[in-house]
Amino acid sequence: MNGELAIRLGVFAGVFVTLVLLELVLPRRAAALPREKRWPGTAAIFIIGAVLGRLVLPIGLAGVATFADGQGIGLFNLVDLPVWLVGVAAFLLMDLAVWAQHVLMHRVPFLWRMHRVHHADPHIDVTTALRFHPAEILVSLFWKAAFVLAFGIPAWAAFLFEVALNAFAQFNHANIKLPLKADRVLRLLIVTPDMHRVHHSTDYTESNRNFGFCLSVWDHLFRRYKAQPDAGHEDMLIGQEKWRAPEDQSLIALMRQPLEQPD
Repeated sequence: MNGELAIRLGVFAGVFVTLVLLELVLPRRAAALPREKRWPGTAAIFIIGAVLGRLVLPIGLAGVATFADGQGIGLFNLVDLPVWLVGVAAFLLMDLAVWAQHVLMHRVPFLWRMHRVHHADPHIDVTTALRFHPAEILVSLFWKAAFVLAFGIPAWAAFLFEVALNAFAQFNHANIKLPLKADRVLRLLIVTPDMHRVHHSTDYTESNRNFGFCLSVWDHLFRRYKAQPDAGHEDMLIGQEKWRAPEDQSLIALMRQPLEQPD
């Protein structure tokens, strides 16, 4: 468990620091609010969500996977497949599960109220990847645990996917300007910052596109893909029409926002 935590924290910190530095050197957009107005509330709600997740499911997804293996539960515990094939299939299934959950978060009203906290960020940078209401953290945790049980995802595969998902989420929320050619090539396989930024538009027709966090294939496959925002990346309006002021970014404001109605 200590080794698992060290890897998680090490990858998280390494990716976070790298992307923050790149945002300073290669920013894509000017920030709508300064960091000191946005980051403290985001950091606080992230810590609360992380602690709550550990308290509710202390064994984590890897622990759920170990339980499924011991009980012979799930598809991969019933069939004999090469390790590499199990690893690839597990990653694809888990990524599809996260994509489907994301779509539901936008479609189901009470789920959207939780997820709206993430979308109400008036600027998108690496910290936006951490800005989720604790209630959504719990929904996501149990959703992924259900898929781990149903398919018998191995513990090592569940662990690697969670580490990768966290890193990808930070990357595709980062406010960095990639070379256009690199972006076009990368988004053939993975979700890039320019691709995901479209999803954070105030325009519903755009925020209802590009749901992926890791792989870009699902948005193409299910016809949810939009290449670029209509207003361009520099001029598009990000977030929600409401909750754009500095006072909307505090921990208390973020925690109570699901109870509020939009204007």
